[in-house]
Amino acid sequence: MSTLSGLTARKTRFLNRWHARRATQAQAVTAFVSSPEPRTIGSFAKGRQLVAGNYLFAGALIEAKGVVVWDVNAPDRAYLDEIHGFAWLDDLAAVGDTTTRELGQSWLWGWIERYGRGRGPGWTPDLTGRRLIRWINHALFLLRGHEVPATDAFYLSLAQQTRFLAKRWHGAAPGLPRFEALTGLIYAGLALEGMEDLTPPAVAALAKECTDQIDEQGGLPTRNPEELLEVFTLLTWAVAALEEASKPVPDTCTAAIERIAPTLRTLRHSDGGLARFHGGGRGQEGWLDHALAASGVKTRQPDGLSMGYARLSSGRTSVIIDASAPPKPEAGYNAHASTLAFEVTSGRRPLIVNCGSGASFGADWRRAGRATPSHSALSLDGYSSARLGDAERATARETLIDAPMHVPIEINHAPDGLRFQGGHDGYVRTHGLTHARQLELTFDGRGIAGEDMLLAMEDGEKRLFDKVMDTKKLAGVPFDIRFHLHPEVNAELDMGGSAVSMALKSGEIWVFRHDGTRDLSLEPSVYLEKGRLKPRATQQIVLTGRAMTFATRVRWSLSKAQETAMGIRDLKRDEPGEVFD
Repeated sequence: MSTLSGLTARKTRFLNRWHARRATQAQAVTAFVSSPEPRTIGSFAKGRQLVAGNYLFAGALIEAKGVVVWDVNAPDRAYLDEIHGFAWLDDLAAVGDTTTRELGQSWLWGWIERYGRGRGPGWTPDLTGRRLIRWINHALFLLRGHEVPATDAFYLSLAQQTRFLAKRWHGAAPGLPRFEALTGLIYAGLALEGMEDLTPPAVAALAKECTDQIDEQGGLPTRNPEELLEVFTLLTWAVAALEEASKPVPDTCTAAIERIAPTLRTLRHSDGGLARFHGGGRGQEGWLDHALAASGVKTRQPDGLSMGYARLSSGRTSVIIDASAPPKPEAGYNAHASTLAFEVTSGRRPLIVNCGSGASFGADWRRAGRATPSHSALSLDGYSSARLGDAERATARETLIDAPMHVPIEINHAPDGLRFQGGHDGYVRTHGLTHARQLELTFDGRGIAGEDMLLAMEDGEKRLFDKVMDTKKLAGVPFDIRFHLHPEVNAELDMGGSAVSMALKSGEIWVFRHDGTRDLSLEPSVYLEKGRLKPRATQQIVLTGRAMTFATRVRWSLSKAQETAMGIRDLKRDEPGEVFD
């Protein structure tokens, strides 16, 4: 971390603490003017696990039945953020019985007692916004059965947090943290007696954030699909709360929702989950459907790119491709070297995936998950298409360097389907080679034809490639083309090792073939998934070869086996994944 950014962080922490202490001077509100309809969606299974004493937050499990969550020895800052954000209230409310209500009440009033005077790690704008939304959403659930002194303490803390947020929302980082802070402030301003004057400035700030952060493609600078869903959800909550209170909604907020909705549909696989790129996961169960329905926007998917991603979709098959350069450094603290990587889903079953974000498993997994070999893409000579800095200097805010600058793409019709063509210059500076990828999806969704090329096109690039070849003693520049498989795909080498057959739980059989010019192998891989204690073991198909000339071409295909029916009734319901393994 640079000296300047370190000073900025210390100043931010100081201002948060100072305003948190000052906020304790706020007078208590005495009632709700209105209470927005609760829209947060919790997990019944997670709620039951909390009651059982299994405290799983930020990828870390602490078993402490009967122990108040504030007494738990949190392993890291991410764990603290999750418990102080109070999103777990959604899970307790999803169960909704007396036991979970009493647990939620105990933890909430425990927080007020310990941290309500402006102390502790929870006094940041984004966490305070997240917390206010939950407290207001679940107020009836929380206040039931409590006497006046406890109710007064609840209202007093709401007032303090709201006043703090009114002073410090601009201290939240642009993007999702600021959307959380402002949505929480709008919720509190609309719901709480005596806070009405805080609503108009918060609404104006939210409108400006929509203009500054949501681009014409309906995307965020971070290019994180899951983060876009969270911002979209917050916007729909804020707009709904304003409408229920008969307050005007800025046109810029409405326009932002109208731009984001079709983009999320582009980034949504045929199974309903989001494509996993640039630190994002599949999205919380049910949130995407709920947010899209709440928005009322039915606009079709736009032609071309959406937030820098391309989509091919036919029959039961969806293909989503990272078709742009990584996010710029100021928004790239979670960026992955994933240019031209892709994912494939057939019906309700993911087939080809990226490994995902390893952030919840520690710094080493986080770095590994960001590298090109963790994506279904081509990596060259041990290099990623964009590089991370020195591992010894790695920080949570580390951005990519030497990233692709030029990523031309074209999407059009092939004779029997849809075609994507793209390229990137991420290997030009190191090897003089441009990576080009072509994907064709048939109209019936039963087949994907792929082609990867490494090309030295300009004279200077050819000279650099020749120099690299000299260092390799003319043995060629090694490359790997990886196709990571979802953990539920059962894969094995077939046809004497010249193909890979893949069985999905739906009963579908897919076959991977190639042109025979490269070495094919089936190797171990991992699937990095939020909410689990460790990475899930899976497999990856790897085509290995060497670039010997100025033009290297590899052809491959994915297709459903002939015996696989056109339409399979995939009626097996997946239960929530076991997270305690």
